Amino acid sequence: MKYIIASDIHGSALYCAKLLERFTAEGADGILLLGDVLYHGPRNDLPEGYAPKEVIAMLNPLKDSILCVRGNCEAEVDQMVLDFDVTTEHRTLDLVGKKLMMTHGHHINIDAPPAQADIEFVIYGHTHIPLKAQKDGVWYLNPGSVTIPKNGSDHAYMTLDENGFVWKTIDGKEYDRLEF
Repeated sequence: MKYIIASDIHGSALYCAKLLERFTAEGADGILLLGDVLYHGPRNDLPEGYAPKEVIAMLNPLKDSILCVRGNCEAEVDQMVLDFDVTTEHRTLDLVGKKLMMTHGHHINIDAPPAQADIEFVIYGHTHIPLKAQKDGVWYLNPGSVTIPKNGSDHAYMTLDENGFVWKTIDGKEYDRLEF
């Protein structure tokens, strides 16, 4: 199994389309979305290609391939238009033989670890800055932002398969990895 991991689309149809192109090119089986799917939030300028209705139309047909968590910009109205769950705060998953927690990162992150003791990897977005760091035996991983990268990072996502995690720019160029 192979997964695309992405965060912080923030309603950009332009970058959502690029992410879905990568989903197809990677031959991935699923998409893990780490929140902030439709709304840009009050602290961000309107992203390039901002068109939440187009993002809805692109993602809803893939509802069976998407697992998502609630970001700090999700609202109840988002669930009314999206055909996959965007209300769950975090998910604990067993994928590729590893115990993962996916969350947005505004509550659980490297500085606020999960209460659950058996987690090996916490994957989150929110900061819009890629991260690969280990603390107290847990790996904290952030793909950065698909749409609004910060601190000089690229528009980016990650992949996960049985070999590990790979960080890639939105055009598919690898720039970091964590092998199992």
